Amino acid sequence: MSQHYTIHFAKGALPPRNPAKHYFLDRELGHQKDILTEDDVYCSCLAKTLCHVPVPVTVGFYAPFGCRLHMMLDKIMVLMQQEATQCEAKELQHVQWQPRPVQGWGFSKLLWYLVFLQPIITEVHLRRKNVKFLFIRFSAWQYAGTDKLWAGLVTTLCEGIRQQYGALPFSLYSVLGKKAATRPGCRQREWHCRRQLCLTLLALLAALSLGMSLLYLSMGSHALSHGNLFRAFGGAATTLSSSGLLMAVYSVGKHLFVSQRKRIERLVLREKFGSHLGFMCEVKKEVRLLTDFLCFLEIYQRRRLRVVLEITGLDTCYPERVVGVLNAINTLLSDSHAPFIFILVVDPSILASCLESACSMKGTADNGYVFLNRTITLPFSVPIMGHRTKLQFLHDAVRSRDDLLYLEMTRNVRSRGGDGGGDGDGGGDVEPLLEMEEQARAESAQSVLEVQAALSIQEALCCLHDEGDCLFEYVPDNVVSMRRIVNTVPITVRLLQQQQGDFGGLSPRQAVAWVVLANQWPCRLSWVLQCLEDRQQAGGAPEACARLWDVFCDHSLELHTMTETLQKVLDLDGDPELFQRFLGADFPFTVSEAQRLLRCTVNLDHSIRRRMGLIRAVSTLKSPGPPKSPARKAPHTASGANHAPGAAWAGQAPAHACEAHQPPDGGKSRPMA
Repeated sequence: MSQHYTIHFAKGALPPRNPAKHYFLDRELGHQKDILTEDDVYCSCLAKTLCHVPVPVTVGFYAPFGCRLHMMLDKIMVLMQQEATQCEAKELQHVQWQPRPVQGWGFSKLLWYLVFLQPIITEVHLRRKNVKFLFIRFSAWQYAGTDKLWAGLVTTLCEGIRQQYGALPFSLYSVLGKKAATRPGCRQREWHCRRQLCLTLLALLAALSLGMSLLYLSMGSHALSHGNLFRAFGGAATTLSSSGLLMAVYSVGKHLFVSQRKRIERLVLREKFGSHLGFMCEVKKEVRLLTDFLCFLEIYQRRRLRVVLEITGLDTCYPERVVGVLNAINTLLSDSHAPFIFILVVDPSILASCLESACSMKGTADNGYVFLNRTITLPFSVPIMGHRTKLQFLHDAVRSRDDLLYLEMTRNVRSRGGDGGGDGDGGGDVEPLLEMEEQARAESAQSVLEVQAALSIQEALCCLHDEGDCLFEYVPDNVVSMRRIVNTVPITVRLLQQQQGDFGGLSPRQAVAWVVLANQWPCRLSWVLQCLEDRQQAGGAPEACARLWDVFCDHSLELHTMTETLQKVLDLDGDPELFQRFLGADFPFTVSEAQRLLRCTVNLDHSIRRRMGLIRAVSTLKSPGPPKSPARKAPHTASGANHAPGAAWAGQAPAHACEAHQPPDGGKSRPMA
């Protein structure tokens, strides 16, 4: 039963926010020292389930792109191996037998079993709990250029198992192996001697020996009268027996040098293979042969085998090829005893769209989610990144730069210390001494600036993973975005120091907050900056102490009218409610601060702001109307053209700028019609 356990964090890890915080873990999971974050708990629970889930099974590992997927997969792999080791240790405490190895002397023993013995599935084997996992990774992106992506999946599976156990055992099993039998009456005996094969082999060897003996006798002097008869019988016996043995050796050598992967590739390369009725039957035979070989190895090694195939990059392929991979998975899972665990790492929204747009699925997968649920037998949606996990990822991203920062700080401090020499009574020219002193002062000043920059960068980066600061809450749950922010902060801090001296009154925390703002809400930030620029060009810039959030509120209605035009750009922004809390409460940047930070902003695409400026300029053009009088037509046109930006700044509709009684200063702002 699940109980409460307190997780103790190891030395060097992040301190817990709440020391009394508990996680629901089982007794064994609570004592693991590597369980530090929420992701570790999720991975541990999934790994423990996969160790005991009935096979075959397809796990839907649902998560968007860049959501720490590969790190979680690596963690799951390690935890599954640990769980398998613990289960085997417990199993060996209650039984007397030991698992058989497949290396060293165990390899020759395996070859003997492959040829002369047939495995039998007993109740003892079915009750075994020790498991060994074989992990194989298939990246669909590597096979995206081929027409038959599913063939790459099958060949990768076959090649992975072939490399795990070698080519010779599988080749022998392909030619001489016997499928495992189920005999309820023989519950303890796991191996049965293949008498028919042994008798056939003995007969061939006896015939070969007899033929060679007759040939030898035919050449003797005491048997000259029957020499021709002995020679005929000896030659026939030698030829028949040797041909049988050579055919067996030839078949083994053929399977040894021509692997399953090559055979399947040859089937794919055949002309009109799609119309060949027996094509999928041939592939199914290869898969069934592979499954039988794994069953043989299970009984020989005295442990259960599970092949874990991790499929990644499928949501980056064409729809038709995605359908082919899902069909290949269904083909592999058609055998109820197949020891396969498929982990399908995809974004379900993208995969469902691919299924619905595939031509081969018309009428079958009108709803991609329904078709996906028919394939997935264990859905696992990666939860939202928790605070501990996010802090750990940010801490790791920052630590990747600490060595460079500390190295630079140490080098600069040493250079400063080396410059301070004592004043001695030395002779020499005065001018070289003055030049050396000036150079030393310049280097010392530069060293001081480098040390200050390094300290400011370190302070800014520490704000990202500071649990007492609210800044980390605005960082996205995306490892790629985290690294992008961490890599941008040093550039921004150095630009602030170089351009404005002592940061122009800004703190390193404000600098990293501005980087997060530009990374998370590029569209909304570009809109505010464009409104400020248009207002400044119109000659009516707002006060320097005005907040950016107030400027955004004044022009939010105008941005709403452009939603359809800027839909793709708006999709780049994060949560709008977090944007309101960011600028309205936690980081109330002012207009003057934004103008200083804008010159140091490198992670904001300026083409977005340029596009918004063009859209605003077009929207402020006066719509053509019937002329009233030649005398008043020109003044009205000039007034509308000159004061259109002021009307746009005030949040007015384009038609409002066409009023004849508009004052020169743009008038007071009125709500949009």
